[in-house]
This record gives sequence, C-alpha cells and structure tokens, in this order.
Amino acid sequence: MGKVTGFLEIDRRDRRYEPASDRVRHYREFMIPLSEEATRDQAARCMSCGVPFCHTGCPVNNQIPDWNDLVYHSDWEEASRNLHSTNNFPEFTGRICPAPCEAACTLNLIDSPVTIKTIECAIVDRAFANGWLKPEIAPRKTGKRVAVVGSGPAGLACAQQLARAGHEVHLFEKNLKPGGLLRYGIPDFKLEKHLIDRRMRQLAAEGVEFHGGVNVGVDLAAEKLVAQYDAVVLAGGAEKPRDLPIPGRDLSGIHFAMEFLTQQNRRLAREPSTAGDPILATGKHVVVIGGGDTGSDCIGTSARQGAVSIMQLEIMPQPPEKENKLLTWPNWPLKLRTSSSHEEGAKRDFAVLTKEFIGENGVVKKLRCVHLDAQMQEVVNSSFDIEADLVLFAMGFVSPTHEGLLEKLGVNFDPRGNVAADTESYKSSTEKVFACGDMRRGQSLVVWAIREGRQAAHNVDRYLMGTTTLPR
Repeated sequence: MGKVTGFLEIDRRDRRYEPASDRVRHYREFMIPLSEEATRDQAARCMSCGVPFCHTGCPVNNQIPDWNDLVYHSDWEEASRNLHSTNNFPEFTGRICPAPCEAACTLNLIDSPVTIKTIECAIVDRAFANGWLKPEIAPRKTGKRVAVVGSGPAGLACAQQLARAGHEVHLFEKNLKPGGLLRYGIPDFKLEKHLIDRRMRQLAAEGVEFHGGVNVGVDLAAEKLVAQYDAVVLAGGAEKPRDLPIPGRDLSGIHFAMEFLTQQNRRLAREPSTAGDPILATGKHVVVIGGGDTGSDCIGTSARQGAVSIMQLEIMPQPPEKENKLLTWPNWPLKLRTSSSHEEGAKRDFAVLTKEFIGENGVVKKLRCVHLDAQMQEVVNSSFDIEADLVLFAMGFVSPTHEGLLEKLGVNFDPRGNVAADTESYKSSTEKVFACGDMRRGQSLVVWAIREGRQAAHNVDRYLMGTTTLPR
C-alpha cells in the first residue's frame, strides 16, 4: 500500500470527455487522459484492503491493488507485467469494459471507488508507448495444431495463450480483419481500430496465423477443419439478435443494431460493405429500441451521422439514480446509467412496449407504443405514437447462429441455445472441439470473453499435452 491515508486525502478524479458539440463532429476517441501525477494520486486511493473484492468483481481476476501500488511508486513497467499476467488486452477493457471491479471496490461502500479502469488504460498505453510489450515467442514448438474459429476477444485471448504455449495456432475469421465485434460492432469513438491492429502485430509475431474472409462451415467444411487440427476452439460469439415480431415489422427502415453499426465501421475503415443498401441516420428521426450499451452505440453513431432526433426506448422501468450500496455491494448494481452518447442529444423513455410499426408506401413512419406498470402490464389509455424514419433493434442477442458450422459439427446446445460446454473443461459434446466466450456463455462482456478464452486455452493445452503451465 503506497499511501496509507490516500483514500482519506484524495478525491476520486476520472478522465473527462471533449465537449459534446465538438466530439459529435468526428469518430475519434474523445476521452482526455489524466496526467501522470493525477494517475499516481488516483492509484494512491487504493486501500490495499485485507479482502480486495475488486478481484472478484473482475472476471479476469486482475491483481488490482498490486498494480495500483506499482503505479503510485512510478514502477510502470512492472505494473504492466503484472497487469498482462491476467489480462491479454487491457487496452480494450480499459476503454470499453463497464468496470465491475469498481462497483466491487471496498472504498465504494462509503465513498467513490478507485478509478481502476482509468489506471489500467494508463498502464497499457504507457507500456506500448515505451516499447515494453514485446512478442512472447514460445521457446519450443509442440508440433500440435489448433484452429480457433472467431477472432473476437475470446478467440484472440485463446489464440495468444496457445501460441505462447508452443502450439501452431490458426485463427479463422469470416470478416476481412480480426477483432470480431471489437472491430465491426463497437464504434471507433469508443475504440479506435489501430489499437486492434497494434495488438494483432504482436499475435502475428508470436506465431498466430490469421485467416481472414473465411467463413468456416461455408467456405471451409467443418469436418475438414476437425480432421486437419488436433483441437478446434469455437469462439464465434452470440450473433443471433433478438427480434420484435409485431405488425409492421416488414416495413423498410427497420434494422438490427449490428447491421447499422457494422456498416458504419466498415465505412470508416474503407472496407466494402457486405450488406444491402446503406443504413444512415442522416436527416432522420431515429428510434432505438433497447437500453443497453449497443443502444448507446447506436445513439452516438446516429448523432454523428446527423440525425434530426434520437429516442431510446426501454421496456424495463427506469432504475434509481443511485444504488443502495449496503444492499448491492459488491455486486453490479442496478441504477440509471447515462453514457457519453446519451449526453449528445438523445431522449429516453422507460417502461415502454412497442405494439406496432406504422408506415407509408412500405416505409416506417411511426411506432405505436404503450406504457407498462410495475407488473409489466399495459397501462390503460397510455397508447402514444412516436415519429420514426429509422428504427434500430438493440435488444441483445439470444444465441450463436446454429446454421452452418455448429449444425455440421453436431455439438449439443444448452437450454438457451448456446454451445454446451462446462467451465471445467470447455469441451463440447464433439471430440476435439472446445467452446468459449459468448458462443458458450451467451451475450456478455469483453472482459468475460477474455477470461473464457484464457481458460479454454488452459484446457486445450492440457488436453493436447497432458499437463499445462498456462494460467486459468
């Protein structure tokens, strides 16, 4: 513990944003980092408590008090080594993770939590800037070949760990470039894609072979893949979006969020679009159905495209502005969360059920909605209409896509439609085939995907070699 009285003397201070009027004019990241001195002060707030609940709040079990202490003492290189011992990609989690570790911070019981996410991001950015993150090339090769299908955070973490164990790792991605939803789903203003490219260069130097534009199960037979490799890891994510099958669903102008977000990311990257007509919010009244992070991403993107108005609808009641910490800590609390995108001009309405889409000449023009009571029943005479030229579904994902690869492999599914595999072995019901990330656990966070990829790599290495030194 660097400064014993730090949490008593120093107030929480976090990164700031560029003004909304400036940042909606571009797609670059707009977070303003803390100075080195301010970051050290924030690290000094860590109490190094006897039972650090931040460890349990963090799915990858980051050793948070340890690297806070190292940052306080300006030992940034050792802080980076410590951080990377549990997290393969802190530059991603330091930008887009909702930070359940901060909710679990002991200081959060009586005060504001330590700015763990900000410190994490500062450590990895400094490590890259100083050239400390060299490729970790395996000293010997095992002669075993592993195929990882899907290059989101789970697939990337799994591939990197297995390459470092000495296996020949081939990473298959149906899109042109690796990254999964990190690259094609999350907007650039939250995660600039050169950060992904930078990390991919490290993976390539460590021996990971990337196969972009290969849709396994379509372009490459699933049976052939299993026959050619000693192990196959399924890390393709949960891609089947939740739909809203109500009257008017077939009208033009109604799209899933990922269709909209992926198009914009491809546009910025100057990649050819694989979808149909361009989906643009320019000059339109936009309605986003769904109140989570994906909905927030749709809002920020719509604002940058020049939407006339943006309304976000959430079926659940409005949560309280502040959580009851004594009741919820150290678990993730239910409370009203206002993102940077919300601050850019969106309106929100809660406890709203969309009943019908109304159109003209085959194009959506309105939503007919009702309000719900606390029992999720329709409130009498609460019907109202919302003007809409573009409707985006951001209601989450129900499962991985079964058609193609998964059906041809013959894997079993759990009751929610995910690939059935436990967290002890990560083995599917098909020999040699493992599963991890959202494809196994369902829609979740980037940090959970990294954890699952690392744990799956541990079990694949043990399966291939009989023993393993890879951490779980």
